[in-house]
Amino acid sequence: MTIATGPPLPTHHTPVALVRGFLTGGVVGTSLAALVVGGIVENVPLFVTGLVLPAVYGLLFFLAGMPRRAREAAVVPRTALAMIESLEAVGGESSDIPVRFELTVAPDDGPAYRVEITQDINLVDLTDYRPRGVVVVQYPPDRAWRVRIVKRPTPEWEGRVASARLDSAPATARVAAPPEGCVFGFVVLLGLLLGAVVVVLLFRADLFDRDDTAKSPSATQPSVSSTSSTTVVSSASGTVALGPDLSFLDKGELDRAVGSLTSGGDALQALTVVVQERLLSVVFSPTGTQTPGFDPRALPYDRFPALVEEATTTLGVHSPRTWQIIADRLTGSLTIRVVVTGAEGTASLEADGQGKVVRRAPAR
Repeated sequence: MTIATGPPLPTHHTPVALVRGFLTGGVVGTSLAALVVGGIVENVPLFVTGLVLPAVYGLLFFLAGMPRRAREAAVVPRTALAMIESLEAVGGESSDIPVRFELTVAPDDGPAYRVEITQDINLVDLTDYRPRGVVVVQYPPDRAWRVRIVKRPTPEWEGRVASARLDSAPATARVAAPPEGCVFGFVVLLGLLLGAVVVVLLFRADLFDRDDTAKSPSATQPSVSSTSSTTVVSSASGTVALGPDLSFLDKGELDRAVGSLTSGGDALQALTVVVQERLLSVVFSPTGTQTPGFDPRALPYDRFPALVEEATTTLGVHSPRTWQIIADRLTGSLTIRVVVTGAEGTASLEADGQGKVVRRAPAR
């Protein structure tokens, strides 16, 4: 048969497609900004709007597209013969696996063309498809790239398949879906940015007032600052940072720091306590949970300097750069680990709840 190359498919964008892209970008930008700003300023209605807006837009988009989908479904697809140029299974673990086909489609009333599709094929039927084999396909008249292989053609088309001899279409006759292009991407990005900007501008007063409050020492009740240390406490965690001339190995520093973190609640339980040279961090156990917590005030802080001394001098780290102490009950019993890092590597030792060393891991 004679192979002719048709004109390339148009790639222009209709105004409806551009408007749809702009609205989609605007909804995404507005939703993301509403979630972020609503969380920062603690505005529940705004946060809920960020969650609901995409769902509402998706529903409206679906309803608006129903007439178009109905028109497309009413169009009778064209049926044609096609030759398999190549095929390749591209994945799948079930009985139906996706297979990528390279086809030459030969319509009865038009030039032949090449197209690449991916279609699920049952493993049992996979042997029926082979290179140079002829199959029956269908596609919408106005979207020649949306080709689907007909797995059970009519007897008439089965007879045509049995006697068909098709030639390969040239590579220049390939068709594909029109690319979105730069214009469509630009309008989507523009809509996204404008949606985010509108939300930020509408709630800029709340955002800026919150920033001013956060910068005011008198309005920040959970934090207490001084020239020697800074303490920050919340319901989930607490930290104490010492000044440059102090260390948590100094006598009494750890007891005072832990006391400042637990003074607001006698029953506070800790999940982990991490001590570094000038930083103490405590993660508290959530109220009402059965997590393995412990009383952070019950740790043997008077043993910590000796444990650090032993870890930095007897485990093969001759030039220690950093050290940290980690206390937790993740394994059931209270465990205190001292980790030392230096040029020789990382070493650690483990102690029980009374500060007695039970295990050592030299540097390696």
